[in-house]
Amino acid sequence: MLPVLSYVFIFLARVVDVSLGTLRIIYLSRGRSRIAAVIGFVEIAIYVVALGMVIEALRDHPLNVIIFALGFAAGNLVGGFVEERIALGHVTAQVVTMKEGGILEEKLREMDYGVTSIDCCGRDGPHRILYILMRRRSLDQFFNITQELDPQALVSIMDTRTIRGGYFASGKGKK
Repeated sequence: MLPVLSYVFIFLARVVDVSLGTLRIIYLSRGRSRIAAVIGFVEIAIYVVALGMVIEALRDHPLNVIIFALGFAAGNLVGGFVEERIALGHVTAQVVTMKEGGILEEKLREMDYGVTSIDCCGRDGPHRILYILMRRRSLDQFFNITQELDPQALVSIMDTRTIRGGYFASGKGKK
């Protein structure tokens, strides 16, 4: 194979295998180990072929190592982009509201989000903590609503692996 084609193949193979690794980890963390196993099989097969090409031609084409490493770096970027786009799973948002009156809480409930609230007291006086379970793909809409109605709110997001019981409508976040 011509060196330039080898470089392209090695680079693209690493981009694909590292991106697949990102997906595999996402599926594993969501408890979907069968899909993760299939992805892992394809991932490692691509990796071994690319690594073999690098090692086989190491003396004649040392640039292969740099191309291999660049493919790894690019694969991390692509994997992160893919992870953001598919937005698999659910998250739990914890919001400490800074405004009184529950405007944010009411709006989220109107939009069919399940909201649990707790009265609390912070350094600046009374607040409310809201817990909202949602699909990850609803996060942008959620952040927009929160920013619009309570820009001073403290928002923290946690990945949620399993959901059982409670209120969780299928149309979350739809107007």
